[in-house]
Amino acid sequence: MRAGEHVPLCVDLDRTFTHTDLLVESFLMLVKKNPLYVFFCFYWLLKGKAYLKSQIASRVSMDVSTLPYNQALLDYLRREKSLGRDLYLCTAANGILAQKVADHSGLFKGVLASSDKINLSGANKVAALIEKFGATGFDYCGDAKADLPVWTHARRAIVVGNKRMASAAAKVNDSVEFFEREGALLRLIVKEMRVYQWVKNLLIFVPLLTSHRFTDVSSILAAVIGFASFSLCASAVYVLNDLLDLDADRRHARKRNRPFASGQLPASLGLGLAAALLLASAGLAILLPAKFALVLAGYFVVTLAYSFALKRQILIDVFTLAALYTTRIVAGGAANVIPLSYWLILFSGLLFLSLAMVKRYTELDGLVRNGKTEVAGRGYLTQDVMILCAFGTASAYAAVLVLALYMNSPEIKMLYQHQQPLWVLFGLILYWVSRVWMFAFRGQMNDDPIVFAIKDRTSLIVICLCVISVMLAI
Repeated sequence: MRAGEHVPLCVDLDRTFTHTDLLVESFLMLVKKNPLYVFFCFYWLLKGKAYLKSQIASRVSMDVSTLPYNQALLDYLRREKSLGRDLYLCTAANGILAQKVADHSGLFKGVLASSDKINLSGANKVAALIEKFGATGFDYCGDAKADLPVWTHARRAIVVGNKRMASAAAKVNDSVEFFEREGALLRLIVKEMRVYQWVKNLLIFVPLLTSHRFTDVSSILAAVIGFASFSLCASAVYVLNDLLDLDADRRHARKRNRPFASGQLPASLGLGLAAALLLASAGLAILLPAKFALVLAGYFVVTLAYSFALKRQILIDVFTLAALYTTRIVAGGAANVIPLSYWLILFSGLLFLSLAMVKRYTELDGLVRNGKTEVAGRGYLTQDVMILCAFGTASAYAAVLVLALYMNSPEIKMLYQHQQPLWVLFGLILYWVSRVWMFAFRGQMNDDPIVFAIKDRTSLIVICLCVISVMLAI
């Protein structure tokens, strides 16, 4: 053993040993369990942060095996332990959760953590470490400004984070070892916002096309503002949804790489990001008619309901998704005070119900191909795959039928001078929905058909031809 290695190494947990914050994650798990717990948390906080942590920890069951651990630090700690060094987990997290992490890792000789009366952070952590090991009788590994007082009394500072924090640690401790946390913050935030999903909000422009106001500058401007407002609101929902689904996402082959699930972005940042996006969305909505704000608020509420409960209810989940897609068209009408025809709402609802069925069918089909029997947290069984296919294709062809009936209705003659190009539209949509289901049946469909459409060259050509056919009919 090298000189000085008999000195115990004390390791912080949140954003150090793991890439996440257990208080935030346990709070999110509690709120997902029952949103009313938010009000209890305010009451518990009045009794102190330590009491809040203990009350939350006692009410959640966290699977610590799925947490995003700092692999570079983990490898370092394993090497130190193999040399005979004593490791201690020293954290402000509640003792219940800290002990679970320690037991799972099998690295630590002991755990120093918060109780229901003492929050082991800052001065309290310094006092506990000095009492147990003596001043400069330990090395300490941390990541935040709150750890500076600890590094002041440690023999050696081990810093996990950025170079700025390493420099701060060097001012209070002459011996610093640095583990840099990688990740471009802005790029990760943009990734988490899922900007590519904003293409769905182009549906807001549909009422401009159907009302023949796509050349009116003021109408276009209102639609652009509506698009931006809806997109920011949608991104806020994506952030909240990912925060609520951390455990499930970490068990998913692809979703585990999302910024929050992987720990590249801290969950604590997510709450602030969601709030900022919602405020920006509301600020833009104020510039539009009040009806648009009501539609936007309805979209947000229903989406939250979907995230908390509706997505786990069979069939209700796909009907909700269809309604949320159709809401975008309703929002486009509200942004420009354009009355929407029942034909458009009925056609949209049926078409989007079919696409929602495609999404769920694809998930089930993937499980069937992998020999599994049910979708975790969804309520479906793999044997439902064929009935979903039947429902989805029936809905798709019903939407095409509604379009055909509309093109033979009296209203069509008042709106379009040339009806013949609309039959091209009919053929294009019939072809596209058939092709989507063919790809889904073959297992070649992305789990989101809208994402598939924007990446598929044939789908983009069909969309362009549809727009051209409507313009020629006018």
